[in-house]
Amino acid sequence: MGLRETVQATLQADTTLMALLTGGVHAATEISRQDTSAAFDANAELTPCALVRVATDTPTGPYDASTRTAVEIYFYQRAGYGTIDSGLARVFTLLNRVKLSGMWDIRHGDDVTDQEDAALACAMHMSRYYATRLR
Repeated sequence: MGLRETVQATLQADTTLMALLTGGVHAATEISRQDTSAAFDANAELTPCALVRVATDTPTGPYDASTRTAVEIYFYQRAGYGTIDSGLARVFTLLNRVKLSGMWDIRHGDDVTDQEDAALACAMHMSRYYATRLR
């Protein structure tokens, strides 16, 4: 299982988070009606959901073959930020300074909040974590 799938599975296993993100946690290229249909309700309206993406690798210690990999989690909600505010906080509890399969640890980096996704016409947050792992 790759890094993206490990983070996704960790988040999906938490019942508190999944009660908030009724549209699910996805490991896809984007949130769309074609690729992530579970993120939309019967009226084709976006429900609160998250998207896990793996961004950059940077060589780092503690070993010559270790790397620091950015993991970005995007949170989406049709209108307002209340549910994804809670989702962002819950993900911090689940991921910051923990050891997941295939890595030494994962740590919170930063958040970009109160954004809008123009393509989906919805509210959005992004939270970035850094996983230290063997390359």
